[in-house]
Amino acid sequence: MSKNYKRHLITAALPYANGPVHIGHLAGVYVPADIYVRYLRLKGEDAVFICGSDEHGVPITIKARHEKVSPKDIVDKYHTIIKKSFEDFGISFSIYSRTTSPMHYQTASDFFKTLYERGEFNESTTSQYYDEEVGQFLADRYITGTCPRCGNDSAYGDQCEQCGTSLNATDLINPRSALSGSKPVMKETLHWFLPLDKHEKDLRTWILEENKDWKPNVYGQCKSWLDSGLQPRAVSRDLDWGIPVPVKGAKGKVLYVWFDAPIGYISATRELLPEDWEKYWKSEETKLIHFIGKDNIVFHCIIFPVMLKVHGEYILPDNVPANEFLNLEGDKISTSRNWAVWLHEYLEEFKDKQDVLRYVLCATMPETKDNDFTWKDFQARNNNELVAILGNFVNRTLVLTHKYFDGRIPERGVLNEYDKQTLEDIGKLKQAVEDNLENFRFRDALKAGMDLARLGNKYLADTEPWKLIKTDQERVKTVLHISLQITANLTVMLEPFLPFTTAKLAGYLNLGKLGWHDAGNTALLKSGGILKEPKLLFEKIEDDIIEKQLQKLHKTRENKPVSEPVVTPPKSDISYSDFLKMDIRIATVLEALRVPKTDKLMQLRINTGMDERTVISGITGYFKPEDLVGKQVCLLANLEPRVIKGISSHGMILLAEDADGRLILVTPTERVTNGSEVK
Repeated sequence: MSKNYKRHLITAALPYANGPVHIGHLAGVYVPADIYVRYLRLKGEDAVFICGSDEHGVPITIKARHEKVSPKDIVDKYHTIIKKSFEDFGISFSIYSRTTSPMHYQTASDFFKTLYERGEFNESTTSQYYDEEVGQFLADRYITGTCPRCGNDSAYGDQCEQCGTSLNATDLINPRSALSGSKPVMKETLHWFLPLDKHEKDLRTWILEENKDWKPNVYGQCKSWLDSGLQPRAVSRDLDWGIPVPVKGAKGKVLYVWFDAPIGYISATRELLPEDWEKYWKSEETKLIHFIGKDNIVFHCIIFPVMLKVHGEYILPDNVPANEFLNLEGDKISTSRNWAVWLHEYLEEFKDKQDVLRYVLCATMPETKDNDFTWKDFQARNNNELVAILGNFVNRTLVLTHKYFDGRIPERGVLNEYDKQTLEDIGKLKQAVEDNLENFRFRDALKAGMDLARLGNKYLADTEPWKLIKTDQERVKTVLHISLQITANLTVMLEPFLPFTTAKLAGYLNLGKLGWHDAGNTALLKSGGILKEPKLLFEKIEDDIIEKQLQKLHKTRENKPVSEPVVTPPKSDISYSDFLKMDIRIATVLEALRVPKTDKLMQLRINTGMDERTVISGITGYFKPEDLVGKQVCLLANLEPRVIKGISSHGMILLAEDADGRLILVTPTERVTNGSEVK
């Protein structure tokens, strides 16, 4: 039986302040969170909505290094851009703070000291990668190498962005420093660790037994981590940008960003409600919900709950309804390749069309699996759904009322069975929207809300008031009265999804502020009330507008952003004898198959002139299997075999990566004998 809560605390993942917000962020976190909060507020619930910029961490220092400015310059710039974009887009945060605020420094430092003084950390000297050329310990994001799971040779020291695997820097094959390109060495350093393994039993009970109703993608990822066995995790880093570790002997060390950042939810709440913040974080009468993307599941379901639990005063989240990733035009959104639709640019180029993007991102939300945004689908949903269904119904209803009754709401006459069923269906659809929102099924909730507009269109099409007006004006009054009640209900039931549109529509109807309890009411508008002259809620988006966006999107691939160097730094010199150890041969692809249950991997059967062998390569996103068969490739033939996804891979085909991130086969200009050496 569900618990009755006095208040709700909703958090949305803190975006990194090293770049603007894009549509992947919106679909994964901010649109669903805002829909849910707006729904709670319509219900009259006490709902505090917390977010802010995450302004520490290595991505920010990398950006600053490349732009030759300070990290503070970077975060000041992007905090301003992100905050304004959210405001213009209608994300209704109670507060949008930042982790460089004095309140956050104090809160995060005090949190660490509380755990430190209680002996909750393990203090340990460990070996960590160190760049001898620049004289600096390397944080995870300053190390790149080959992913041991999928073979991606551009994986980071904390995660492979190609297959999504969480990594330790020591897992990487052929690691290299992102600062100098040299091979790092191991050097001892002192750090503090949170012993997650100590709390594994409690986590298994809390997640796997008490929260079986969590979304399957969230539950499954947590179970996978728990089944693999938890390990102590460092909560400090060797960096000069961040919150200093507040204990003696910690000079040059800062709090790890994934210890620091979630505490930002607490510090922002303290900033918003200095007298009452503890009610929202330390009372069992508060329902805590974290909205995040799938790359943050582990931190919000395992690491942060352990931090809260060992502190001893804080509540744990009731739910963590994480979404999967949104792709763009069939390819993964990538800020480093400029393959993204940026929110601040959208707001400039599609003026007053915030709700169109909110609608499309909700309708295509990656709730349990990755989904794809395309500009053609954006256009189709606008033209075929918002214009043709919602806009068409509202416009016909209001225009006919002005035409036949001078804009006055007509009285309702005797109802027939069809009228009664139509009015009854309004309440059923309200319940469907509510049930889906309560269970974080935002796509289904939006569909139920739009089904109310579909109901209205069908009702008008079936009753044909434009024909009836010639023979039965009284009947037309009833038809338009019912249609107007449907319109009034739309202002409530679609408000969480389309706040700008419903506010405009409520103005046309001269409706005051309504709450969720008003939804389903079939007497929201009183007979005799005056309607304002309506304007179209939506307009068609023409092909040339979409083509312009597609051209812009593909053009951005031609330029690398300033967040990373245009050319990868050279690796350290090797001896001629080391080069001679590489056996590179010309080989022909005989067969190419996608590896099941993977997005990138392809299984190649290759004739080397000496044998036939299998090679696994992460190239599915760049080549079709049928286009590879018969191609001659360059093969590193004496690379030791590795098992990838249960398949033994013997060798590596050589590819070049151009400025827009595309992979190109390295092939001979003329056909040569298989097995020919490349010298």
